[in-house]
Amino acid sequence: MAATVPEHFINREWSWLAFNDRVLEEAKDEDNPLLERLKFLGIVSSNLDEFFEVRVAILKQQIESGVTTPSPDGRMPEATFEGIRSRTKIMVAEQYRVWSDSIRPALAEAGIRILSPSDLTAEDLAWVDKFYFDQVSSVLTPLGIDSAHPFPELLNKSLNIMVELSVERSGASDTCLAIVQVPRILSRLVKLPRRGEEVRYLLLEAVILRHLTDLFSGNRILGCWCFRVTRNSELYIDEESAANLLKAVETELFNRRKGAAVRLEIESGCPVSLQSGLLEYLTLTEADVYEIDGPLDPIPLTAVGEGERWRGLRDEQFVAAAVPAFEKDDDLFEVLRRRDVLMHHPYERFSCVVEFIEQAADDPRVLAIKQTLYRSGSDERIFRALMRAARKGKQVTVVIELKARFDEDNNIRSARKLEQEGVHVLYGMMGYKIHGKMCLIVRRDEDRIRRYLHLSTGNYNATTARFYTDIGYLSARKDLGEDVAGLFNLLTGICRFQPTKKLLVAPFQLHQALLDLVQQEADYARQGLPARIIAKMNALVDQQIIQALYRASQSGVQVELIVRGVCCLRPGVPGLSERIRVRSVVGRFLEHSRIYYFENNSRPKVFLGSADWMPRNFFRRIETVFPIEDGILRDRIINEILSGCLADNLKSRLLGADGIYRRPAVDERVPRQSCQQEFMRLAQTSRSGPAEGKAGEPIRMVVRRQPFERGGRTGEAASGSGGSQD
Repeated sequence: MAATVPEHFINREWSWLAFNDRVLEEAKDEDNPLLERLKFLGIVSSNLDEFFEVRVAILKQQIESGVTTPSPDGRMPEATFEGIRSRTKIMVAEQYRVWSDSIRPALAEAGIRILSPSDLTAEDLAWVDKFYFDQVSSVLTPLGIDSAHPFPELLNKSLNIMVELSVERSGASDTCLAIVQVPRILSRLVKLPRRGEEVRYLLLEAVILRHLTDLFSGNRILGCWCFRVTRNSELYIDEESAANLLKAVETELFNRRKGAAVRLEIESGCPVSLQSGLLEYLTLTEADVYEIDGPLDPIPLTAVGEGERWRGLRDEQFVAAAVPAFEKDDDLFEVLRRRDVLMHHPYERFSCVVEFIEQAADDPRVLAIKQTLYRSGSDERIFRALMRAARKGKQVTVVIELKARFDEDNNIRSARKLEQEGVHVLYGMMGYKIHGKMCLIVRRDEDRIRRYLHLSTGNYNATTARFYTDIGYLSARKDLGEDVAGLFNLLTGICRFQPTKKLLVAPFQLHQALLDLVQQEADYARQGLPARIIAKMNALVDQQIIQALYRASQSGVQVELIVRGVCCLRPGVPGLSERIRVRSVVGRFLEHSRIYYFENNSRPKVFLGSADWMPRNFFRRIETVFPIEDGILRDRIINEILSGCLADNLKSRLLGADGIYRRPAVDERVPRQSCQQEFMRLAQTSRSGPAEGKAGEPIRMVVRRQPFERGGRTGEAASGSGGSQD
């Protein structure tokens, strides 16, 4: 690998913060419906929570351990942390300015008011007092802090109130502290009695603050401030010594609530002396404090305005379209014997995937079902189908990933349910997360035993399938089925990885295969042959891949990258990456699909899969990437999905050589277009189903986009006045 030049890379953590800035821009965008803007404001906070729980926690550990290895951009951990601190403070200040100056007043104008006790009438206050004594007081536990009462173990991300008290002891006044945790079991939003057409809310902490004198009767309250602690939430599991992985994960989940503190959010105005005391208790420094001028943890605020009355303040309701291939034939196996099927979620129904598994569970010809589960969600239909299949005597095997971050509890519960009903549940391979999305159905057809497959870029989760953009693929191709069957044998048995015919699998071959594909495009370009790369993913971090893309650009390859979040590649640098353009799309849905396109001298290769271009995906996870060889499906991905993303000039932002994302320059000759809006329109447009034919034969579709532009303008750089987006 060539030597790393720091100036050629963008800092990973700073790039992530730039992504969250793009989310914040959606909260600021007054073209978005009001309650959608509020939703984006909450996403900014939930994103920051996870960022501190994981990325900042790791960075702080590096600093404390004296790590002296710089990141690819040449920065030591201390410099990266300082940049995070300064950028986050600016982001949070802007987030709360948007709340107080824009969104909150607009909500009030629309008839949704977030009030404080000073805004209430005597009648309202009487109602609040009754609510407190009836519903809240018995749940509260005031915790004093003194020689007899040590500082309490505050749960991760819990909202707390610090109270400074003047206490009379032996005829003298003494100052002490106490803490009241705002109970999670109660709704943060207290809905007040209706007044006219307005819907009015009070935050739960405001109700508690009003009654602190009742909690600390006989003492004088000198001050009170809300605060919140974020803790390290990484799981630390020694899989080699864990006799029972499920038990080990459960134990570590309990410990997660008490991980080392990494951030203190505190209400503005808290005296420095009290802040210092909190920091000492939490083993933090002033660099870890974020003063908040507004409601701490605004995520619960996104629940306001529920119901039909406020539909006009949300995005227009969208109902996913039926999958055309199945509209005239509900026998999915019969359809798949004739052709492959592609599903673009959430524009087309995810229920088709659920029905595929349900049909397999109930079909007497089906002998076995094998499936991976990463983020299983709360939808019971898939679990019921798998359990029903096991009860009917089918061989049902599920490889479930217990360590899917922040979904561990759900996956543990799912594993236990499945095991109780006779499903064979395994937890994958030691040292690797199982991230590939696969379902294999073995069926005794009239002519022979056949394997049916579902492969996907996204999880088997019906909830997120309504909000994440993903692509699912159904097939009965023999060679692909053999590859998937072999991979399941690797996951469930004790054997070595066997070379595959079609499937690209990490950590065994995917990384090198992608490097080879990039190099092939560079070779074509140097020969003057058609060469182009388009890749859509969530994150681009891997140094070797980035350097290979730089070399391809220098060889004349036009590279289009659609990267939702972190991108460490620096595009548009003369002599290095001037033929590389990076765009990011942030819109109504979370962009989640991974698509890799290689021009291949006018014989395009298209792959879909579960892997982002990051070291963890290439070397620490089981990932599956699969080719799309059906000509019509490949054309749809190229001419509809990828072209739509590249044509987006409304929700896209382009990354410049300076590391800044900017919106595309407005060209009055080009209509303003959001790819997600266009995909919704296409899904609702009447589309004729494919004609009869075998998999791989051309099947014409009525709805087609403009032909995919090959090559583009060479040397077109994403810098200066370009645009950007996630």
